Amino acid sequence: MKWLRFAWLNTLRNRRRSLVTVAIAALGTAAILLAGGFALFTYQGLAQSAARSTGHLIVGMPSQFSRDEDVPLQHGLDNVANLRARLLADPAVRQVLPRVEFSGLISNGEKSTVMMAAGIDPDSEFAVKGPFLKVTAGDVLASRSQGEVMLGEALARSLKAQPGTSLTLLASTTEGALNAMDVTVKGVFSTGIPEIDKRLVYTDLATAQKLLVTQRVSTLGVFLRGMDDVAPAQARIAAAHPGLAVQTWLDQATFYKSVKALYNRIFGALGLIIGVIVVFVVTNAMAMAIIERTREIGTLRAMGTLPGQLLRSLALEGMVLGGTGAAVGALLSLGVSVLLLIVPVEMPPPPGRSTGYPLQIAIDAPMYAATLVAMVLLAMLASAWIARKTVHRPIVEALAHV
Repeated sequence: MKWLRFAWLNTLRNRRRSLVTVAIAALGTAAILLAGGFALFTYQGLAQSAARSTGHLIVGMPSQFSRDEDVPLQHGLDNVANLRARLLADPAVRQVLPRVEFSGLISNGEKSTVMMAAGIDPDSEFAVKGPFLKVTAGDVLASRSQGEVMLGEALARSLKAQPGTSLTLLASTTEGALNAMDVTVKGVFSTGIPEIDKRLVYTDLATAQKLLVTQRVSTLGVFLRGMDDVAPAQARIAAAHPGLAVQTWLDQATFYKSVKALYNRIFGALGLIIGVIVVFVVTNAMAMAIIERTREIGTLRAMGTLPGQLLRSLALEGMVLGGTGAAVGALLSLGVSVLLLIVPVEMPPPPGRSTGYPLQIAIDAPMYAATLVAMVLLAMLASAWIARKTVHRPIVEALAHV
């Protein structure tokens, strides 16, 4: 404690120099935490979006995930009500959503276009997922109303459809025959991805099954209490239903994997650049602080202070300055992160999307702790490494240093 007190008092002797060193360490710490927090927020947002789209777990027949279907729902699930009840019995399961996926044509009588359709349980779907669609006209589907659809914005524009417009769905049944059904547009939505909005159609589960002439569903999306429950719940459900395949949201998240791989390279290069700049700037600041005190160090040596004692004192000074700067930088980063929650800032739309997203910085305790420790160690090592040569200089040379 005595040496730490000496180090603290030494930093107060030249307040301007110490303030500059602390400011450099603070800005370096803040830059690392803000860049890392933005990367972490991006990954968390992508993961949550992927899990909300498909479910934390996806239950289906093994062939559903490994083979193409010759006819709709060839590899679908039977006895869905019983299976859904058994899945809901798991304490980690919040909701189980059935889904029928099929393709076909949608027509307004004058024009027909290809559609990618999904039959859902509307009440449960929108209750669990929340506002995952931006409704631009009309309203969302309801389970009690059958024979209604929601169209992607670009698809509705192509068919000149609006809420209340009558359309016709055409699709192959499970027997391979062609079936048609008249439906009414309930709403128009935007997913934020123009290419998807050109083809996507939502309808209720009963309408989809009636069109395909089946009681099967493609898959069951299992929504859990949280992301941490994914691995344990997958193991339990797979063990309880050995005849079924249980995939996680990550197995289905092709977009998440590709974007994360790209961002890993971008954020990795950015982090490396910031890290190198911080190392050199902090090291240079500590070097200037020590070199300016060469004559002082020579005087202490002449008075009998051992080189090891000087090294320890200077390293502790580096720890005090680095620690103070790191703490200030962490508070600065925390303040910016909280400010972005209070005052939203919208990011421009990324490639392939038509809507932006809020800029936020994740506050991750392990990342803050690791950055603080790294900054303190960097300042200490920089001080000790530079002081090593200075304290071992001949006393006469040190005293004559200008």
